[in-house]
This record gives sequence, C-alpha cells and structure tokens, in this order.
Amino acid sequence: MHFGPAEGFAANFLSLTCNASINADFYAYSDQDDVWEADKLARAVQWLQSVPAEVPALYCSRTQLVDADNNEIGVSPLFTKAPSFANALMQNIGGGNTMVFNNAARELLREAGENKSVITHDWWAYMVVTGCGGRVFYDSKPTLRYRQHGGNLVGTNADWTARFKRIRMLFQGRFKLWNDSNISALLTLQHRLTPENREILQCFAKARGMSLIPRLIHLKRSGIYRQTLLGNIGLVAAAFFGKI
Repeated sequence: MHFGPAEGFAANFLSLTCNASINADFYAYSDQDDVWEADKLARAVQWLQSVPAEVPALYCSRTQLVDADNNEIGVSPLFTKAPSFANALMQNIGGGNTMVFNNAARELLREAGENKSVITHDWWAYMVVTGCGGRVFYDSKPTLRYRQHGGNLVGTNADWTARFKRIRMLFQGRFKLWNDSNISALLTLQHRLTPENREILQCFAKARGMSLIPRLIHLKRSGIYRQTLLGNIGLVAAAFFGKI
C-alpha cells in the first residue's frame, strides 16, 4: 500500500504516479466507487500498442453516468475536436478514472515531478503529454460507469446547474487562478515542450497580462480553444473581462 502526502487527491495521485517502486508497461488511474466496463483495459491497451513505445501516449474516454443502483441516467459530454496542447490549456477532456497511459507517458510525468501545485492530476497529465509531443486518444464510447451521488452530481439533470456554477466561478476569478497554477507548473517543464507548444504557452501567458485589445489578439494567435461552442463563448467572455 502506498500512502500519499495527504495534501489533496491531486497530490496523492501524482505521488503514486511518481513512485519508483511501481513498474509496468501500462498504468491506469482508478476511483474507489466506479465500475469499469469489461473491455475498458482491452480497448485502451489496443490503442496504446498502436503507438511506438517510446512515444508518450494517453488514452481516455467518455463516461456512462449511473445512479447509486447502477441504472444508466446519461453520458458525459461528447467532445469532437482533436486533443491538443492548445485545448489542454483550457480544459481537461478525460476524467482520470478513464485514463490509461504507457510507460513513456509515466516517465514524462515522473520527470515533471510530484511536487506540482496543479488543479487535478488528470488535467495535468493531459497538458504534459500533449505539450511534450505525445499522443492522446479520446474514445467516444464510454469505458466506465460513473456513479452519481450528492458529492459529485454532474448528470443530465444537473447540466445547466453545473454550467451556471462554472460561469459564476469564472467571474469570481477561479478560472484565472487555475491558469496561474497550471502555467507556473508548465514553466518548470518548458524545456520538454515542443517548440510549437512552447510558443503557445508563452503567447497565452503573455496575453493574460495585456490590455483588452492586445489580449484578445494574442489569445487568438495562441490558438487556445475549448471543445464546445458554449465553452468557446465562455472563453471569449473570460478573455474580454480579464478573467483568463
């Protein structure tokens, strides 16, 4: 059993990821109350094996939402735009409990280190793998049954509530603080980013401190995007009001 630093779930997962005593060809994150579909690992490994072993690769998927009795009540949002670093700067597309990654990705995360003040371990993995030239595959077919309860309600009945909550958090400055943390962590890994992604990060970071018009121009130039129309409208609003 591995005991993490007890500094929140992200720190615990990163501590486990960087544990040198754990060695395998492939790794998967898991939460205690989720139900994996029977073919989850087979589908993930099938794709991962199509990628050269030396290339960092990460598989993630959509989730099937279920109630406490495992009855299906909906699915997580479907993302159709290609995974990329420009997208990873703005959002995470795969829950950690759907992620499976190869040893090259694990070594990259180990090199990045466990002492990172990041928002979530899975978002960090998406940023690191894409940023350093790895490959990410988002499976539109759910591989996991995600139980909905009072502590994590994000199902179909809560969609609009969740959206309004995100809007409120945006205007309260939460999204900006998240970006502060992510950029700070990524700058320590700047030497491993591809030249293109290093330029995206620098352009994005620089734009955030500019006045309105230059800010909008540089954010557009950086190429950052979210997966949905509503998400991109929110992104423009955040940029306009300096909440990015």
